[in-house]
Amino acid sequence: MEANEKRYDDMIYRRCGRSGILLPAISLGLWHNFGSVDVFNHFIKIAHTAFDKGITHFDLANNYGPVYGSAEENFGHILKKGLGKYRDELIISSKAGYDMWPGPYGNWGSRKYLTASLDQSLKRMGLDYVDIFYSHRPDPHTPVEETMGALVDIVRQGKALYVGISNYNDEETKAALAVLKEHKVHCLIHQPKYSLFERWVEPKLLPLLKDEGVGLIAFSPLAQGLLTNKYLNGIPENSRAAKPTGFLQRSQVTEEVITKVRKLNDIAISRGQTLAEMALAWLLKDDRVTSVLIGASSVEQLLDNLNALQHLRFEASELSAIEAVLA
Repeated sequence: MEANEKRYDDMIYRRCGRSGILLPAISLGLWHNFGSVDVFNHFIKIAHTAFDKGITHFDLANNYGPVYGSAEENFGHILKKGLGKYRDELIISSKAGYDMWPGPYGNWGSRKYLTASLDQSLKRMGLDYVDIFYSHRPDPHTPVEETMGALVDIVRQGKALYVGISNYNDEETKAALAVLKEHKVHCLIHQPKYSLFERWVEPKLLPLLKDEGVGLIAFSPLAQGLLTNKYLNGIPENSRAAKPTGFLQRSQVTEEVITKVRKLNDIAISRGQTLAEMALAWLLKDDRVTSVLIGASSVEQLLDNLNALQHLRFEASELSAIEAVLA
């Protein structure tokens, strides 16, 4: 591949906490759509288009697929087929913390699991190192000193340049950051679920990360598709909520939720945006949010989401109207 020469012209880049790293305001997550059940020629176009539009950050985890590991394998093929020659222009992240392989050592936060998982991830992607390696979730049964100590050693071994945490609440975050500080390794970034419908990070976590100089990248910023025009008229047949398995269940798409979605959509239309564009812009209005992590099932969807960057400013009246809907 030959990348677009003007790929950096239109993307917004934000400093990640108190670090030397700039991340694109919109990053591409490979949680869905890049697995063994998906079409390679389809998702390689998504990846190439993302890079051509200035998205330098590609976010993975060991068990992304399905099947487990297949998103990393496929991303490795994408790198081999051309994107890899731009490796020094990419931020590639992976994670470990959720179920990956059978037995007592394929889950949670032990040193053995994190170390083995990253070694496997590097092989699948054909990489010598990842830019960011995350503890994907806190482990209530493993001392935080062990989990963070493993991240420290991974950095010192050169297998990751930076470390991050995901799904840690504010108290768990404080404990993790304290251990990393003892070892003089900075936590680059925190990846929590954050959207108009999921705002638990606002009271304590956002101020903590700001004080500690840690960046934030929001996952599920569109609430698994709820914050798009997909559910304005109920649950479509081929939507995530219509499937018996998955993270968005039919029971969550209530009349009350659909009513809120419709009202939010009206505000978005008045701003000249789609609901998805407004939902992303709403997160990015806060400079404590370094980036938002989108998934894309098509090039068209990716380009639509990137349009959010054209209108990030909110009037006070618009913010009040949004709060009134969510109240």
